[in-house]
Amino acid sequence: MNASAIVYLIPTWIDASAPHTLPTYLFDILVQCQDFYVENERTTRRYFKSVRKDMVIDDYRWIRMDEPDVRARFRASVEENRIIGIVSEAGCPGIADPGQELVALAQEMNVLVKPLVGPSSLLLALMASGLNGQSFTFHGYLPIDAKARNQTIQALEQDSIKHQRTQLFIETPYRNDAMLQALLQHLKPTTRVCLAIDLTGPTETIQTRTVAEWKRSIPILHKRPMIFLIQV
Repeated sequence: MNASAIVYLIPTWIDASAPHTLPTYLFDILVQCQDFYVENERTTRRYFKSVRKDMVIDDYRWIRMDEPDVRARFRASVEENRIIGIVSEAGCPGIADPGQELVALAQEMNVLVKPLVGPSSLLLALMASGLNGQSFTFHGYLPIDAKARNQTIQALEQDSIKHQRTQLFIETPYRNDAMLQALLQHLKPTTRVCLAIDLTGPTETIQTRTVAEWKRSIPILHKRPMIFLIQV
């Protein structure tokens, strides 16, 4: 294993009003890093300054993960024995996140990778849903095309029937209401649907109801960040 380079996976709050969801030991590790690989440099700088006001932001090297030469730059950071931080826009790096590619590269290069504790919207939603936490699958975004989306919804339900598996997925917030309508239209009345909304924020709600129960009182979800979970 590379004896000097370290890759820290640095979590971010899910909701900016909830800095208490981050462990304080994380803030000491921030200042030890030398290179930060980030989704958005501006918001990450603001995040760091809010939790470590004494941090001299310009003392660090900043690389966006969407840069075309990011893999080459990451290799160089490792070869220079730098202490590296990978930072997601929300939640935990590497989970539904472009940082996964750099973590995979770190593993290929036999570098020490240290995940740090922080909030994960997927795990928080699953914990509070009452659905199966021993067998579950996260699918990211379902297809945008309505026909393909509806077929996928039905396939996920069949998989849940066969394996008693919880199915988790997300949607672009402005399409949340269309997704809920599709779920209520194409799932069986007894299938359970959990809507985990605004996690860790002041308007957080996590509710699990059957399709039949949701149809009696359909919530408005428009533009609220959330996780969808289903299980038969």
